[in-house]
Amino acid sequence: MFYAESITKSFGSDEVLGGVSFTIGDGERVGLVGPNGAGKSTLMRVMAGDDAPDTGSAGHRGGDLEFLRQEAGLEATNTVLEEMWLAFPEARAIERQLEDLSAEIATGEGDLDALITRQAELFERFEALDGYRIDKRIGRVLAGLRFAPDDAAKRCGEFSGGWQMRIALAKVLVHRPDHLLLDEPTNHLDQAAQDWLGEELSSYPGTILLVTHDGSFHDRVVNRVLELRDGRVTSYSGNYTDYQRQKAAKLAAQDAAAARQEREIGRQERFIERFRSKATKATQVRSREKALEKVERIERTRSEREVHFELSAAGRTELEVLAAEHVGHQYEDDEVVLIDASLHVERGDRVVLIGPNGGGKSTLLRILAGELTATQGAIEWAPRARLGYYDQHQDEALDPSRTVLDEVRSVADGQSDGALRKVLGRFLFHGDDVFKPVSVLSGGERSRVALAKFLIRPANVLLLDEPTNHLDRATQRKLVDALEGYDGTVICASHDPEILDRVATRVFEVRDGECLELEERRKLPVALRS
Repeated sequence: MFYAESITKSFGSDEVLGGVSFTIGDGERVGLVGPNGAGKSTLMRVMAGDDAPDTGSAGHRGGDLEFLRQEAGLEATNTVLEEMWLAFPEARAIERQLEDLSAEIATGEGDLDALITRQAELFERFEALDGYRIDKRIGRVLAGLRFAPDDAAKRCGEFSGGWQMRIALAKVLVHRPDHLLLDEPTNHLDQAAQDWLGEELSSYPGTILLVTHDGSFHDRVVNRVLELRDGRVTSYSGNYTDYQRQKAAKLAAQDAAAARQEREIGRQERFIERFRSKATKATQVRSREKALEKVERIERTRSEREVHFELSAAGRTELEVLAAEHVGHQYEDDEVVLIDASLHVERGDRVVLIGPNGGGKSTLLRILAGELTATQGAIEWAPRARLGYYDQHQDEALDPSRTVLDEVRSVADGQSDGALRKVLGRFLFHGDDVFKPVSVLSGGERSRVALAKFLIRPANVLLLDEPTNHLDRATQRKLVDALEGYDGTVICASHDPEILDRVATRVFEVRDGECLELEERRKLPVALRS
């Protein structure tokens, strides 16, 4: 089981957790939800023992624990298979002892009977640890997360950041611990891998505490929801949809109770004001005044703080925005990602690139953005095209030693601090929030800073690589709304079904080195709709 008992945690004057208490029973699958910056990752780190609470206690009782952090934390020189075996330290140690014993027995030296007896003991312990089936278990998990059969022999450092997070996730899952802490496991997963993970967790026998901004994934996996907001935790039974329904009913009831209380307080105040100067009513007036002083006021529900921004193209491009012909790319390790990818884009198109992770979507976007030089082919942009590029790991490129304001100022091209603070206010950085160092921000807050940096630069062509990763649901919705109404041109790689359904006017699949349009997904560009 997991437990938290009156834990508090502050960073400077900012209280993130304020007396949080809950228990999660054995076998429960619980979703942890809340807005970016609410402290979800902080709570997960406290539960795992990575951070100590200021007061109170938290952790797990009985069994072992694995924690998927938002950083992969892999050994770059290990192969994927070697990294997986790190999840089984005792079995790995026994395997090495058996190898040494076999070599010693083969020499014929030493006490042969003692060596054979020790070997038998180790064989028995290895069997008890299910050691003979570990490779099979590793293969099943890697296949479920869409790794190719020969990926197991590759070194972890050869993989992109998104694939390294998959390796970290696989390493947690192959261990099959009694307790799982999963912080954003669905980021960087394509739909097939998400589907497999959902099935895997739905049948998981252990206890799970899960953070994800994907409500549909919560629905598939969890049977209880904890909401972290304003430093406190509230528990709701059922899945994410049940939580939303219960919360809406709770807020409606709270507002109704507040309204009834306000009417009664108003009635009492009118009586007091009317009869304050009448001696015959003095006792009643004093009694009612004292009663009002003791009333615990019911607060009306506050509207959720949400980001607020609009996207507008900086100038108009020519009709033919992009001609990419026969683009190919091969990395220094001889990995061929693109072979013959061609893409023609017109003004107002909103192109969405889909395909398996590792298929070349990010590579193609980096080439189009000028971040990477193609090994073959030609790229021609319209003369008036002004590119804005958002990398899926944009938040990782932030300088942790800078403040939020300093980070945005670094790309602001001379704009005043007042103007920058106004922009940051739209991304929910108000008052002294702009002076927070990037190092203390949550993953979602860093993503909002990265998004603010991206949008502050004028552009009329947006190149976006998984832009909704790490954003909370409200911010994702606002971004999709803004992209849907954008009057410029968009080329976006995304697994987000809302971007596909609402934003895309053209969909291309990047697979097997090519970029092929799915004609049945083509829509009229927004600029040409009536």
